[in-house]
Amino acid sequence: MFNHPLNLPAIAIAALFSFPSVVNAANHAPLERWRSYAGVSWDSPQDGQISAPFSGSVNAPIAGIHFDAKGRAFVSTPRLVSAAAPATLSILDTTVQSGPARLTAFPSRLANAVNSAPEQNLRNVLGFYIDRKNNWLWALDMGFVAGETESPVGSQKLLVLDLDSGRTIKRIALDGVADRKASFLNDVVVDENRRVAYISDSGSRSAPENRVGVIVVDFATGTARRVLDRHPALQIEPGVNVVSHGAEVWPGKPLLIGINGIALSPDANTLYWTVTTGTRAYAVPTAILRQPASTDVQIAEQIRDLGRVGGNTDGIVTDEKGNLYITDVTRNGIVRYDPKTLSMSLIAASEDIHWPDTPAIGPNGDLIFTSSRLNDHFAGAVKSGEERYDLWRLPLSASKD
Repeated sequence: MFNHPLNLPAIAIAALFSFPSVVNAANHAPLERWRSYAGVSWDSPQDGQISAPFSGSVNAPIAGIHFDAKGRAFVSTPRLVSAAAPATLSILDTTVQSGPARLTAFPSRLANAVNSAPEQNLRNVLGFYIDRKNNWLWALDMGFVAGETESPVGSQKLLVLDLDSGRTIKRIALDGVADRKASFLNDVVVDENRRVAYISDSGSRSAPENRVGVIVVDFATGTARRVLDRHPALQIEPGVNVVSHGAEVWPGKPLLIGINGIALSPDANTLYWTVTTGTRAYAVPTAILRQPASTDVQIAEQIRDLGRVGGNTDGIVTDEKGNLYITDVTRNGIVRYDPKTLSMSLIAASEDIHWPDTPAIGPNGDLIFTSSRLNDHFAGAVKSGEERYDLWRLPLSASKD
């Protein structure tokens, strides 16, 4: 996921109909642009007509995307540039094949209201996780919205919602482990069997001295613990600039994002992460993270540097075989890390991809990731009405080194 040091993050979209395949460089897997949305809409279509796009679509990019066991696509539209979007967490209608993406607020518009009950309502969701085992959605609420320099009391939280009814199963407060002014709660991944969540805090609102960290949340006790606070392996790398399509992102006001993408191995025994304003990927055993008495020094001793990714990064995800997939925003594609061979390789790329962001494993096992020129959106370089949010598909069975 992605964000501007002053307030911004992001990503893009979701869906399921085919566009012509893109042929990539030799030895790269075939990429397919699955859908290209012209904005977003929360309005119901009338008399069979396509709904008009939301007037603020250019400031409401679809960010995270995940699929439940039924194949429903859930998406986030973070309120980072504008707080006007009717919802920050929605279900995407994947049957729509043209016009704006059709969204339905989840669990409801009222539950997404900005101006009431900040400790209960969803105000600003970027990262979330679909828990297929328990049929839950874990929504990470950053708390603050555009225009706020501080998150309201109680607004930084992890809400666990029932996927069918939308009922709140549990609310876990994060104010005690996240700074209401400095934190940027970016992404979340969940050990579904142990019911333990891991949250990446990019600390981007405190840039250039990012207050980075990992937050470990235990569902059973409802408690949260912060570890690796400001550790160098989570921090922006000195001298590194974020580059997209051959150009530095925001010259003179550099993009400063620490730990961003976060993922678990299939057995949930290894936690992976990457740093956007950086070049490398890391891993640590989750056993040490789950020990309440473990110190940051003890945890740091077990961190493994997995090597250089090849470009700046955003989101990450693992498949059922344990391969780690990383979006490479510099080379416009997907990097795969194989934990068996310890190899890192660019497996797919296209010049038509602008800022590959959130990757997810789709219902059929293919990799789906979003692309929406987010660096241009947050720089104000995309005019209203010209926004387009792409969804790309990579058949993992076809990907070869």
